[in-house]
Amino acid sequence: MRIAEVVCTFPPYKGGTGQVALDNSKILSKTGHEVVVFTPWLSTRGGSAPGGEKNDKFSFKVKRLTSIFKYGNAAILPQLFWQLKNFDIVHLHLPFYGTAEIVWFMKKIGVLKSKIIVTYHQDALGDGLKGNFFNFYNRYLMPRILNSADRIIVSSFDYIENSKIKSVLQKYKDKFVEMPFGVDLDFFKLREKSKSLMKKYNISKQEKIILFIGGLDKAHYFKGVNNLIKAFYKVLKSFPDARLVIIGSGDLKFEYEQIAFNFGLRDKVIFTGRINDNEKKKFLNLANLFVLPSINMGEAFGIVLLEAFASGVPAIASNLPGVRSVIDNSVNGFLVEPSNTEDLKEKIEQILSNDELKDKMGEEGRKKAEKKYNEKDINNKFIKIFEKL
Repeated sequence: MRIAEVVCTFPPYKGGTGQVALDNSKILSKTGHEVVVFTPWLSTRGGSAPGGEKNDKFSFKVKRLTSIFKYGNAAILPQLFWQLKNFDIVHLHLPFYGTAEIVWFMKKIGVLKSKIIVTYHQDALGDGLKGNFFNFYNRYLMPRILNSADRIIVSSFDYIENSKIKSVLQKYKDKFVEMPFGVDLDFFKLREKSKSLMKKYNISKQEKIILFIGGLDKAHYFKGVNNLIKAFYKVLKSFPDARLVIIGSGDLKFEYEQIAFNFGLRDKVIFTGRINDNEKKKFLNLANLFVLPSINMGEAFGIVLLEAFASGVPAIASNLPGVRSVIDNSVNGFLVEPSNTEDLKEKIEQILSNDELKDKMGEEGRKKAEKKYNEKDINNKFIKIFEKL
């Protein structure tokens, strides 16, 4: 089959949506299908030149198109009117404002003959004019776009049942397929702590490491990093040997660094910036616990929670639809009330104060990753969705 992946962001830009599109493309191309990724070219985020693929070292093509308008991760790609011809399936990742409407319109007027599979990642949320736009879009346009799809993949029904598109689920439930994300259990696993990494960041054996991994740009404001820093400040009163490691990059990084500086945490919070996957797995092996303190439903799942579980690391995450389907409260981690820094502080301290609990939660996390999130099993299910169409 010829399959087009249409997505608003793609590596080297760090973000869950683009990473999922990358993983999907690898799976499909490895199975023998011809895959072409269509994504906006954004000069501030790296990548190859507009319209080219020569700098993208993948087993599939990546076409980075120049948009006639872009705002944040929204972009309008009119080139798709002729670029999407002769594909068997168009796999559209939502939300993708400006381009999802083009795909829908092409299907509606009969220009696009392909089957459409949608992966709905998460709701777009905002305040003021942006919030009003999202509300209008979710009420009037998103249902039409989703209705044009032959299949709609979601990471959990728990999220969708509480999302902006729950009415679409109720009306077209037969189109929806629940498919959680998977994790590579051979890549992320228990290992010895990396001495070179500890030396590089001046981390001693006695220090307890609290880890966060995620985007630090405005598109990922919902990650709640500021709340994590505030909670960590409180934790230090009971655990002065704790360190907080924040992995990620983006235009909010300086703001978070200032918050840490204002709390007097310059030597206690490590901002690594962007790292590669090999470094990520080593940091997970260093961590006593992983924290995902998201503040709203901009967070739909949390793939990095699976990576923590596979690495034998207990996790703390906000009690939000979708995210709460990953963590079994008090078994492999804790759920906390979103934006409640006192609750977050108490749960962090429970794990830091009890090595037996930490180890038990880590074991349970690994068991769940093996049982429910094995990447090989998820990939087989994913391929079958395409091949059945």
